[in-house]
Amino acid sequence: MLQFLGNIEAKADAKGRIFIPAIFRKRLQCEGESFLVLRKDIFQNCLVLYPGSVWENEIEELRSRLSKWNREQQQIFRQFVLDAERLEMDANGRVLIPKRYLQMVSIDTDVRFLGVDNTIELWAKEGLEKPLVEPDEFSSKLEELMGSSL
Repeated sequence: MLQFLGNIEAKADAKGRIFIPAIFRKRLQCEGESFLVLRKDIFQNCLVLYPGSVWENEIEELRSRLSKWNREQQQIFRQFVLDAERLEMDANGRVLIPKRYLQMVSIDTDVRFLGVDNTIELWAKEGLEKPLVEPDEFSSKLEELMGSSL
């Protein structure tokens, strides 16, 4: 099962090429992943890299929850796939991120890779310099979610 963990800084070159961090690259290679799918995150100002098998599972799950015969649901499905792009890693472990995606999330050159479960997020470095959730709120929400009694 694919699982990524890490918070790694990197740089994009002028063409938008970025080296996938070695720790993530090795994990992808061990699992035999041959391509990645890139899309803008639905809730956060970041990009998400889905390993091919993870993307296929996401699409299958989304499709199973939507009806082909419902106009609104078809539009949701189309929008989800419209915003996606297939990426191939080159022999050096780089991917080319199309400029429009970098612009969507304000990435210039400094990038932060964040391993989040079975996906890899790409953030503008500044986007993760402050906590996403304030520490007190985080601990109380986590306690609420996970429960405090055994």
